[in-house]
Amino acid sequence: MRHLKKKFHKLTAEMLDMPQDVVYDLPRLTLIGDRQLYIENHRGVVHFSSEKLMLALSKGQLEVTGSDLVIRTIWTEEVFIEGVITGIQLLS
Repeated sequence: MRHLKKKFHKLTAEMLDMPQDVVYDLPRLTLIGDRQLYIENHRGVVHFSSEKLMLALSKGQLEVTGSDLVIRTIWTEEVFIEGVITGIQLLS
């Protein structure tokens, strides 16, 4: 069943020319140098401090580490952070 669902999603994405992050509900990360990070398709903030940001995803969590981290903008499914970003890790 899972295989059919995956195949259906892939076929749908190709036929409708949709990005796979939309079809599979994957996070989209845009990193600008080591100073800014824009994250789409998150499910909420789990933890935030000036050294670590943990975001819930549809499957797992995203951990961003660094120093002087600041959330500049946060919306329902998007977050924009600034600071010195030293690591990004996807946790399942």
